Amino acid sequence: MSWGIELWDQYDNISSHTCKGIEVCEKYTHFLKERCAIELEYAGKLKKLVKNYQPKKKDEDECQFTSTKAFMDILRELFDLAGQHEIIAENTQIQIIKEIQQLVVELKQERKKGLQEGTKVQQSLILSTQQLDKTKKQYERAYREAEKAIEAYKKADADINLSRAEVEKQKNLSISKTQISEECKNDYAAQLEVTNKHQREYYSHLLPNVFQQLQDMDEKRISRLKSFLKSFADQEKRVLPIINTCIEGMFKAVDSISPKEDSRLVIERYKSGFTHPSDLPFEDLSCPTPGDSYPHNSAPRSQSSTDFKNQIKPGTVGGRTKKRGGLFSIFGSSKIIGLLVDDQKEDFSDLPPNQRRKKLQQKIDLINKEIGKETAEREGMLKMKDVYINNPALGDASSLDKKLEENAQKLDRLNQELIKFENYMADAEGKVVRRHSTANDSLSNSPSESSVQSNTGPYISAPGTPIAHHYAHGSCGEDSENGPIAGGEDGGEEVDGGGEIDYADQESTEEEFDEFPVIGSCRALYQFEAMNEGSISMEENEQMFVLEQDQGDGWTRVRKKNGSDGFVPSSYIQCTLYGL
Repeated sequence: MSWGIELWDQYDNISSHTCKGIEVCEKYTHFLKERCAIELEYAGKLKKLVKNYQPKKKDEDECQFTSTKAFMDILRELFDLAGQHEIIAENTQIQIIKEIQQLVVELKQERKKGLQEGTKVQQSLILSTQQLDKTKKQYERAYREAEKAIEAYKKADADINLSRAEVEKQKNLSISKTQISEECKNDYAAQLEVTNKHQREYYSHLLPNVFQQLQDMDEKRISRLKSFLKSFADQEKRVLPIINTCIEGMFKAVDSISPKEDSRLVIERYKSGFTHPSDLPFEDLSCPTPGDSYPHNSAPRSQSSTDFKNQIKPGTVGGRTKKRGGLFSIFGSSKIIGLLVDDQKEDFSDLPPNQRRKKLQQKIDLINKEIGKETAEREGMLKMKDVYINNPALGDASSLDKKLEENAQKLDRLNQELIKFENYMADAEGKVVRRHSTANDSLSNSPSESSVQSNTGPYISAPGTPIAHHYAHGSCGEDSENGPIAGGEDGGEEVDGGGEIDYADQESTEEEFDEFPVIGSCRALYQFEAMNEGSISMEENEQMFVLEQDQGDGWTRVRKKNGSDGFVPSSYIQCTLYGL
């Protein structure tokens, strides 16, 4: 089907149709822009919602419950889901809207060119037709004048009153007018042939070519618009697997909720470690004990009852509790049970035994984490210093001395803090330990490192507080039941029940740290191809180690099993950090 054949007389309608077709493309462009704005707004609001319901740092203890962990996993999946809506908007803006705008420009240029060509051939036919009308009118006028001249000659020839000269004049005039009429007739016939030829070319060749160009342009518009509609639908189809993965992750998070486990965690968190109060004794008022000053008609208040009541502390069954709100109080509470408050003692001795041990262990883990971080930083500076020494052009090695000294001082403070809290832990567990002599070879390159290595003798704590092993052991030493501890000036060695000195653990106390210590593990949720220096590719479900947490820039440093390390998008992995 061809417009040039079927629509030969519908030039104006074709012009209007092609204009409306281009307007449809522009309208679809506006639709996509508004759709992208909605997607970005939706993604932004989802991310803001996730951010608003993320627990604060002070609420991390509450995240141990399976129900809370599930909720946090759902928030992470929702954050990833929001990212997919951003991808839809970004790809649509870059790949579809930009191409449609280019197509609209091309269509307008092609339509303008086609209409200009159509106007040109149409104007040529109009001029030819006008010339035909002109020659025809000239012929008609000459023919009428010739008829009049012949009629006048006939009358003059029949009139006997006219002279021979007058008759001859009328004869010559009729002959002249007849010749002019014949010439106009020939011109008219010639122009008619030219116009008819032009008209045949116009309707058989010139106009169909113009209409074919416009038809090709319109079909091109429809075909490209079809591909754009399909491409936009494909943008959503591509992210559906990831969105489904996010939804499956939400289901998985919900399935991980365990009421029994949460009940166990509640017991572990709030268990005081105190024993049940003893039975209340019967007090026979008829047999007062010696020195009893109470009269027989007045019974003294039972001390056991008083002790029992004193053990019913606020926050337990029978005591007054402060109302708490929110999901496990992580979003509305200003204080969390177990965290330090202003009047809480440093060694947590004001807490019940179980809670005290738990808080001390948390403090020890935190200090160990800081020690690992500072040690890794120190190792990096030492390596950099070696590079500067070997190649001075890269930098001044002495510029790192101050940072190394500050690092050593910080490690010294952390080690002393660790020893103090390990002593508290030993006290809480009723153990008696001693600090071994230790040599930290990694801290041998700055003047202040002697302070880190200076604790080679027995560490003397406050009276009644046992001594803890060096932090590299990660324990509080041997139980006092295994044997007596040597005292005095014996160099700080631990002595067993047989009186022999035990050096078994002395060398094992040396610390070894990688440049980037492993702080957790992770699993790749999606495939990622590294495009920039510093990043690293990964496959879906690949297991890796976490070296550095996300610092707020959306990237996490990981190490693969082959030893290579680099940064990957934080939203593409699921992390499990040690000690959390």
